[in-house]
Amino acid sequence: MPPVLPPSTDPSSSPSPPPHESRIVCYHQTHYHNGKFVSILPLLAPECGVTHVIIAAIHLNASAKDITLNDDPYSAPKHDILWQECKQLQDSGIKVLGMLGGAAKGSYARLDGPTDRFEEFYGPLKEMIEYAKLDGLDLDVEEQMSLPGVIRLIDRLKQDFGREFIITLAPVPTGLQLFRPHLSGFSYFELEKAFGKYISWYNTQFYCGWGSMNSTADYEKILMCGWDPKKIVVGVVTNPGNGAGWVPDDVLCDTLSEMRDKHPESFGGVMGWEYFNSMTTSNPEEGPWAWSRLMTLIVRPHVLEGLEVEE
Repeated sequence: MPPVLPPSTDPSSSPSPPPHESRIVCYHQTHYHNGKFVSILPLLAPECGVTHVIIAAIHLNASAKDITLNDDPYSAPKHDILWQECKQLQDSGIKVLGMLGGAAKGSYARLDGPTDRFEEFYGPLKEMIEYAKLDGLDLDVEEQMSLPGVIRLIDRLKQDFGREFIITLAPVPTGLQLFRPHLSGFSYFELEKAFGKYISWYNTQFYCGWGSMNSTADYEKILMCGWDPKKIVVGVVTNPGNGAGWVPDDVLCDTLSEMRDKHPESFGGVMGWEYFNSMTTSNPEEGPWAWSRLMTLIVRPHVLEGLEVEE
């Protein structure tokens, strides 16, 4: 049997961490739908229980100065309202991250390799993070990247933005299982051993054929490899149109409840791809905030104490 992961930090040399709370994470990539801006302000409602919003997707293009949020410059006037709303979420205590990469390849290839090339493309990324005042960066590496390359990127982000800056990654479940193919090129096991103390959690994509939330089986395979459940945030698609592997409410809630009950002090939480068309089976037309409210009932019920919430 290959060894399981060792602890990523030495407790004797680190301050006691704050009490763990399960997370509810919403990815927000479709900022305009049918010509209208998709507001994220409904997530401010306390019954939504959202802890983190990840703005997608940041792309480093062929020219180092050409860095975009989806198809437009991140400073384009069309994004002004988005950044204003992000500030309102942050003022309320919700952390806002950016997502780098995703299905569109090239960003990580440009940050890998020689130092001068890294500096050329990293500089504009740093400027973008400063412009948007992001609380962190989600590294969605869906292309080949070397282990030294991703370590260098994480190390530089921590140097430039400090210990409170949140670093997450978004592997498919097989990336966190032994000897399984995945999308990122490097070993997440080796990354966790080397730099796990700088990685807050992994937004794990249990969909598109890489894993399923029809049961806890794929999740338990990850934990059997030695991963701390605190660092595994279960990723699901929030609408059948967002990717293969959508799971209806009753099944998803049963699966998440089983995970939560088995790991009551350490369940990492749930993330949804993506916000704009999030739906629940019982109220499919209600609005995207309904999904977050349902997840709160399962994952963070303590935030609903004293609130009147429809189930």
